[in-house]
Amino acid sequence: MSQDNPVLLLANVPARTIGVDLGDRTSRTCELDAAGRCVHEGTVATTEAAMRRYFAARPRCRVVFETCTHSPWLARLVAGLGHEVVVANPSAMFTRGARRRRNDVLDARFLARQGRADVALLHPITPRSVDAQHALAQLRARDQLVKVRTQLINHVRGAVKAVGQRLSASSAESFARRAQRELPAALEPALRPLLDVIADLTQRIRAADHALAHLIAARYPVAQRLQQPAGVGPLTALAYVLLIDDPGRFRRSRDAGAYFGLVPRLDESSTATPQLRISKAGDGLGRRLLVSAAQYILGPFGPACDLRRHGQAIAQRGGKNAKKRAVVAVARKLAVLLHHLWVTGVAYDPDYLLHRGRLA
Repeated sequence: MSQDNPVLLLANVPARTIGVDLGDRTSRTCELDAAGRCVHEGTVATTEAAMRRYFAARPRCRVVFETCTHSPWLARLVAGLGHEVVVANPSAMFTRGARRRRNDVLDARFLARQGRADVALLHPITPRSVDAQHALAQLRARDQLVKVRTQLINHVRGAVKAVGQRLSASSAESFARRAQRELPAALEPALRPLLDVIADLTQRIRAADHALAHLIAARYPVAQRLQQPAGVGPLTALAYVLLIDDPGRFRRSRDAGAYFGLVPRLDESSTATPQLRISKAGDGLGRRLLVSAAQYILGPFGPACDLRRHGQAIAQRGGKNAKKRAVVAVARKLAVLLHHLWVTGVAYDPDYLLHRGRLA
C-alpha cells in the first residue's frame, strides 16, 4: 500500500467527484480528486446547453446534486454523457439546525465531499422516467385546477354569507349552475364573473379526467388493477403507479408505507421511545390521495373488509386522535396492499385476513 496517498487505492472512491449546488439561473460546482483535494470551483449556467458543455468536457466522474426542480432533466443529461449521477435527498441528509453556515459555495463543497466519502450519506433517490414525469405533470395540473375551483367556491359562499344569506348545498360540479339562480342581486356584478370561471374550470377538470382515463387505458393498465380495493379510484391508482414508477425499488411491500411518509418519525435514544407524528416524507399528493381513500373506507359508505376492520379496531382503542391514527393506519396498509397487488398480480380479496382468522 502506498504511504503517500492510500486513499487512491480505495476502490469505491471515484477519480473525480463533482458537487453541484443547483440554482435557478446559475449553479456552483466543486470538483475533488480521489485524494479529496479541490481541483476546480466555478459557476455554470443552469441551462441544458451550458451543462452539456461542462460535463461533456470531463472524463467519467461522480456527479452529486440535491433533488429540486432542475434535478430530473439534469440527471438524465449527465447520465447520458456517461457520468455516475447521485441525486441527494436534502430532507434526509440534514436535521433541523444541523448546518449553521451555508451558501452556494459551501453547499457545492459539502455535496462533493459527501459523495466522495460515502454515497449512502446522501440518501440518494431514484429519478423518475421521462414518461412518468410527463404523466405526473398531467395529474398535478388537474389537481391544481381542483384547488383553484375549491378556493373560488369558498370565496363565493363566504361573500354571500357576509350579507346575511346562504347558498344551498351542491356538488362542486353543479355549483356554478345552481349559484347563478341564488346570487343576491347586489353581489351579481362582483360574483358572476367568478361563477363563469368556476364553470369553465369544471369543464377543464372533466376534460382532464377523460385524458387521464385514456392514459390509464393506453399506457398504465396496472392502474386499472389497483382500483380493486374500495376507495381507490383512477386518480389514486394512477398517482400511486407514477410516483413509485418502478415497483422493484422496494425489497418488501411494507416499504411502500414509508415511501409515502405514512410511518411515524423515529427519535429513539437509550430507553426513550417517544410516539411521534408520521414523517410526511415523499410526495404530498400521493399521501393525500391514500389518506382520502382511507377516509372513504372508514366512512359510512365503506364496505366491510380487512382494511375497514383494521381501522375500526384502532379507533375503538380510544385515546387522543384515535380516529386520525386509524385513518393513517389504513392509508399505510393500503399503500402496502397496492404494492403487493402490483408485483404479484393476484386478485384482491377484501376479506383475506378474516377468512384465515388472522385479522390484526
